[in-house]
Amino acid sequence: MGAVSDAKKAYRLLKRALASRTAVQRVRRRLADREPHPTGRYQIAVYFADGAVNMYQMRQWYRPLAELAKRWPVVVLARSATGADRLLDEDGPPVAFVPTVRDLEQFVASQDIRIVLYVNQNTRNFQMFRYGRRWHVFINHGESDKMYMTTNQYKAYDYALVAGQAARDRLSRTLWDWDIERRTLEIGRPQADHYSGTLPYTPDDRTVVLYAPTWEGDRPSAHYGSIASHGEALVGALLASSAHRVVYRPHPRSGVVDDAYGAAHRRIIAAISAANAADPAAQHVYDNGPDLGWQLAAADVAIVDISAMVYDRLAVGKPLMITRPVDDRASIDTNGYLSDCEWLEADAASGIIAEVERVRADEGAIARLRMWVQHYFGDTTPGVATAKFHGAIEELMRRWDRWQAHEIGAVRPDEDDDDEEADEEEV
Repeated sequence: MGAVSDAKKAYRLLKRALASRTAVQRVRRRLADREPHPTGRYQIAVYFADGAVNMYQMRQWYRPLAELAKRWPVVVLARSATGADRLLDEDGPPVAFVPTVRDLEQFVASQDIRIVLYVNQNTRNFQMFRYGRRWHVFINHGESDKMYMTTNQYKAYDYALVAGQAARDRLSRTLWDWDIERRTLEIGRPQADHYSGTLPYTPDDRTVVLYAPTWEGDRPSAHYGSIASHGEALVGALLASSAHRVVYRPHPRSGVVDDAYGAAHRRIIAAISAANAADPAAQHVYDNGPDLGWQLAAADVAIVDISAMVYDRLAVGKPLMITRPVDDRASIDTNGYLSDCEWLEADAASGIIAEVERVRADEGAIARLRMWVQHYFGDTTPGVATAKFHGAIEELMRRWDRWQAHEIGAVRPDEDDDDEEADEEEV
């Protein structure tokens, strides 16, 4: 049995190595057909060491980065061949494929990169941290109250761009000896300024319910996924209603760890297909597309798991419910919105229609929602978050200039002009 298991593992490793090599060759061929990156063009880079499976972390930043690039050109430093290949397929920033440390060194040496942005905590981020004289800035791939949002890894970065006061409070409760006020800059949710897209259905009198569960998680403390516990019951009840439309958008990793979870996911897809076949006017949607935006903006009510989707939807300011994890070991931060949210218990999933109507009409729930939107994101007026994002980058560029001036002996970076004049007068 052990020999068979070892042989299977060796086969998988060989297969993975061959696929990786093929992907590297394909990406290099594709880039060879494009104009080379001009020397010294980029001052901002986004470091992305993940493969295609985690592209959702990059996609949500495409449009905000496109706006930013109108002033400061942006390049993605792609370390994985499958990630680079997918980036080249999509409407994202320019891509520099740097799979080896030598590739990375050569590209960095050819540019004037002053700010490096990170969308996740990939362990290979550490290979980029070696480069000083530039700011390493964590921008994350969403806002949430998961334990991921308070990891001590924040300290590895020079700065973090956070959504609002809730994020600062969360970090202050968890991180020791880290200057939250100086090291974090609030930017709201600039992605929300770009929530758009073509609806895959014709709007009518049906109440649109977005169900956007996360994956099953890879450890008990992260068992937030609800597909197996809530999903089939709530989707089934909504599909049986002639007054509701389901938009089902599961996490792309659903079922990668737990086969039973994946099977429940596939049954939901099949149920949606069957419901549409029985009543084409229902126009229920299974959404696995790359774009996220219209789903959050169009839904009358959203049902989501504990994940970044809670806060993506919260930024819209419309009714939502959170599924309560059935695993008691799942870590839940009850200091923020989750202490006051609209929970959906697993045994209430089959009664989802009544719950949907309740959260739409309950004035108390609506008032609480407005308060939490302000706490997490500040002013959600269209365009404000984008302006904050650009302002944060401009501030970091200003701080870079001060440190650069300090290095050549022109100014001390921890003083303003008045302090310098006072020092001169004393001398």
